[in-house]
Amino acid sequence: MDWRDDGLVMGARRHGETSVILELMTRGHGRHLGLVRGGRSRRLRPVLQPGNLVAAQWRARLEDHLGALTVEPLAARAAHLLDRAVALNGVASLCALLRLLPERDPHEDLFEMADAIAARLGDIRDFEIAATMMARFELALLGALGFGLDLNACALTGAQDDLAYVSPKSGRAVSRAAGAPWRDRLLPYPDFLQHESIAAARGDLIAAFRLTGYFLTRDVLNPRGVTLPAARDLYIDALARAA
Repeated sequence: MDWRDDGLVMGARRHGETSVILELMTRGHGRHLGLVRGGRSRRLRPVLQPGNLVAAQWRARLEDHLGALTVEPLAARAAHLLDRAVALNGVASLCALLRLLPERDPHEDLFEMADAIAARLGDIRDFEIAATMMARFELALLGALGFGLDLNACALTGAQDDLAYVSPKSGRAVSRAAGAPWRDRLLPYPDFLQHESIAAARGDLIAAFRLTGYFLTRDVLNPRGVTLPAARDLYIDALARAA
């Protein structure tokens, strides 16, 4: 078995004296593990940092084997991430959420989104843009995991305009007028999640993370007995302080 693909580095753990087991989110082969011989070397250690993009080749005798990975750097971002705690927390949260996906299950759209987020996290000028992309990524992740929200029309009236809330019970959108009597019990549905705007106001970003975090916790994490990554809370706290 042999394939080549682009991969976003998610993490590496030590294996023996000189090697590591590398975890990648690849474009065409999903979340994938492999043994990198010499991965603890001075040359490879900077390459195998979370957030970097690499060209990877995987080889194994059988498809279900761990296999061996060789990698070459395509985009070295880790040095820029190290300068800012918010960027480190952002990439750590991103990688932790990608681990919710089944291993070797392709999700090219999520790979593209995650790679674009990692590319922007290290640039302070792209702070809001990266956070906007992160919120949209979490919404897309829910869909990929089989828990997508029904946000196209109001659950009460069928209207498709002025959607302002999401029901925490059904995961369906509710219009502003129809939801007004119960607005304290509903989750906000920020406008930027409904349109392809480039960036969003930070208050709306906090609301979006509250929305996605609620359903990730209820539908994905609680059944597995785990919680949202601590890095996500730190990332959102930094976003709130900046606001």
